[in-house]
Amino acid sequence: MGLPDNTFEKGLQRKGYKHIAGVDEAGRGPLAGPVVAAAVIFPKNTKIPGLNDSKKLTSDERLLYFKKIKKKALTFGLGIVDETVIDKINILKASLLAMKIAINNLTIKPQYILVDGNRRIGLFIPQKLIIGGDALSRSVAAASVLAKVTRDKIMDKLNESFPEYGFNKNKGYGTPFHLQRLKDVGPCPIHRKSFFPVKDPLLSPDLLDTQQMSLLESG
Repeated sequence: MGLPDNTFEKGLQRKGYKHIAGVDEAGRGPLAGPVVAAAVIFPKNTKIPGLNDSKKLTSDERLLYFKKIKKKALTFGLGIVDETVIDKINILKASLLAMKIAINNLTIKPQYILVDGNRRIGLFIPQKLIIGGDALSRSVAAASVLAKVTRDKIMDKLNESFPEYGFNKNKGYGTPFHLQRLKDVGPCPIHRKSFFPVKDPLLSPDLLDTQQMSLLESG
């Protein structure tokens, strides 16, 4: 599969839509910290060579594209929903809320939204749902990078307050080290109390099967 391109955006532009926002989130899978969404509107025919889905870029590459995206975008917005809200409304609703906040934080109202995933955002704006959109649409890929880098920075900062969990390295995901620390010292205030195995911190990391680990690490 090639890099994300402007195929979706160009098709909508031919139909008369000018301001098209790509939106994506980061942090559905972690056991701690917020879920973060980003929305991006680029000028027509924007090119950012090498831009890809954030999961396919290294940390250094994401930081490089983070700067390029902000420079080239007509506007971008961020939405952050913390762990307390996640525990109250569930991670799916929290992710959609973060996307809605990100869209509302754009300085230009989009005429159309390209959404990574299969759930609509609760806004009266036309939307196209694209499963794997961060690997297909350039504006969605850009949103994935902004969301991921922003969330990683938040987790790095939170690590200063809760260094025993290694948040600067695992970003809140359920790595063996993180799971062991949950077992040893229990959860801290930024853990998602509704998430397994935060609810059951005595579970040994070696009891997690491959499928569970995949879900924990899938973002």
